Amino acid sequence: MIDAIKQAALAALEASCPVIVQYGTITNPNPLEVNVDQRFTLDADFLIQTEATTELKATIAGVDYVIRPGLQAGDQVVLVRLQGGQKYLILDRVVET
Repeated sequence: MIDAIKQAALAALEASCPVIVQYGTITNPNPLEVNVDQRFTLDADFLIQTEATTELKATIAGVDYVIRPGLQAGDQVVLVRLQGGQKYLILDRVVET
C-alpha cells in the first residue's frame, strides 16, 4: 500500500513537470538549435534566450567592438526547463575554470 502511494506521488510530481536544470550544446546558432544531453534537439520555437547569451557590440571612435559574442556552435549552455516542459530558458554559457 505504501509503495503504491509513493508511486502515485512520484507520477504526480513528474506529470506536473517541475523546473529542471539541464545541460546542452549549441548545434546551430542561426536558426538556434540546442542538443540536450545528447538525447534530443530543441529548435528556436522551444528556446528563450537571456541577454547574457546574445551578442553585444559597441562602437567606439568609429570602430566596432564585440563586447560579448553571441552563442556559437559547440558552446555548452545551462538550460532551465520551465514548468510544463514546453519551453527551455538558456540561462548562460558553461565555462571551464
